[in-house]
Amino acid sequence: MSKQEFVVEDTIQHSARQLARTTLVGFGQATAGLRMQPGFIIAGAQRCATTSLFRMLARHPQVRPPILNKGIHFFDTADRFARGPRFYAGHFPLRRPLGHQRISGEASPYYLFHPLAMERIATVAPEAQVIVLLRDPVQRAFSAYKQEKGRGFETLPFEEALDREEERLAGEEARIIADPGYQSFAHQHFGYVARGRYTHQLQRAERALAPGKLTILDADAFFRPGLQGWDTLLERIGLEPWQPNEIIHSNARPGARMPEGLRKALGKTFETENEALVKYLGYTPSWLQ
Repeated sequence: MSKQEFVVEDTIQHSARQLARTTLVGFGQATAGLRMQPGFIIAGAQRCATTSLFRMLARHPQVRPPILNKGIHFFDTADRFARGPRFYAGHFPLRRPLGHQRISGEASPYYLFHPLAMERIATVAPEAQVIVLLRDPVQRAFSAYKQEKGRGFETLPFEEALDREEERLAGEEARIIADPGYQSFAHQHFGYVARGRYTHQLQRAERALAPGKLTILDADAFFRPGLQGWDTLLERIGLEPWQPNEIIHSNARPGARMPEGLRKALGKTFETENEALVKYLGYTPSWLQ
């Protein structure tokens, strides 16, 4: 096959996928009243094993995942949220007859960091259990950088991206709050340190959600052999006891290690935040033990 033929075929396949997606979403909206409401929403943090947790929950016999993707990004994307709750509902499976209890859910890791997402969740999906995973914010920052670099969203070296983060994010959160129709590329893709300041984000989520609707997991501790806390998580979601046959580790990005000097500097950046987080959680997370 020539290069030109390959490009034509790839374009046709892309158009076909887009048509299929549009058709499915349109049908979903038309049947929104017959569809499941999310029983759980994995809201972040980015690069904290959210995909791994979703894939493990999706294997539970009672769970039926969304029709298209694990991440619907309804509450953090301005044009999607503007389309209303029926658009969101249309992404979930049809309800089964009474007696066939099933639960659906999604995972969109920008929800935790987006300043309006939790209030939106509380309004549109108040019954959903919102799950947040945390990890060492230093490692999270570097992992996020590698992801953004790999996707072509980031063009700067890591150290320069850190140096320019404050400048890039200046005023973006305030603008999102003031104008819900505004979509900030910088806020979504360049918050390497800001996304690791967990305490403020968790407090905001707790204020927005109903009591008992926020579950916080220490990702590194949770995904150890034995899955301590798994049964409690299932109970909070409303799922029957069940054990996965393996611990899934998705989206690992091996590659160059962070320079030691930069790692230590980032560690100092998060010292005050880590102290605040320990106080908020009431225990010391795994990366500080």
